[in-house]
Amino acid sequence: RSGLFKNIWIQPAAGDAGGALGAAFAAHYLHFKQKAPLKTGKGDMQRGSYLGPAYTEEEILHFLQEHHIPFKRFDQQELSDRVCDLLIDGNVVGRFNGRMEFGPRALGNRSILGDARNPQMQKKMNLKIKFRESFRPFAPSVLAEEAADWFELNGESPYMLLTADVHPQKRLPVEESEAEGFAKLNRLRSHIPAVTHVDYSARIQTVNREDNPSYHALLSRFFVRTGCPVLVNTSFNVRGEPIVESPLDAYRCFMRTDMDALALGPFLLLKEEQPPFSESIDWRQTYALD
Repeated sequence: RSGLFKNIWIQPAAGDAGGALGAAFAAHYLHFKQKAPLKTGKGDMQRGSYLGPAYTEEEILHFLQEHHIPFKRFDQQELSDRVCDLLIDGNVVGRFNGRMEFGPRALGNRSILGDARNPQMQKKMNLKIKFRESFRPFAPSVLAEEAADWFELNGESPYMLLTADVHPQKRLPVEESEAEGFAKLNRLRSHIPAVTHVDYSARIQTVNREDNPSYHALLSRFFVRTGCPVLVNTSFNVRGEPIVESPLDAYRCFMRTDMDALALGPFLLLKEEQPPFSESIDWRQTYALD
């Protein structure tokens, strides 16, 4: 904002995991004598950081059939419409699709999604999905081409690492001279209350068509249906657990929580259609809470 830098780019796994990426680059360029590719086109060369493992439709189908899990298959447009229906009705939907994100943030492929316009969504997702305090904030996914109309953001934030305020035109007037604690937290501050902090800020993920066409298509369909290009996006896990990696991980998390539906590749699973789920251990004791 100060103008000190013309542009800024942050490696999304800028920690110990990023050291592995640096080692791979070093071997590629120094040992194997490969030339660095020239940057072309829009966006950065990490392409959304979708560098992790993926599962084919056949592998996911085998998992579902092996465990006798009820599901329906849809093409991408039909699935986007069905997921939008669920979100608009106030449901929470898990999304497992394509290659897993590399880095600490869920970027749409291993995500739990909700309607950012819903005033109850933040509390619902915290208490019934993440099993943590109701006031914890969530981040928005927004269509990159619409971000400037909803947030005071100059450029893109593909890795959910930049913070910006909700655009003044999307804010709501708030009288809070006497509000304290939860009363202050629960005041509606914008048209997207589920992702708006008390100071109007949000940690934003911009989604462009080049990096993640299927997630962009879902957001686009939601935008067409509602006039809002923003969804709540939180990592597909519960408090203290790592993000889900496999279809089995995703199904377990889906069944252990009050998530309403799971989009597992092209397959849609509804909680109300699932058979009773039980485990031999108390899964909440597996991981220490953060």
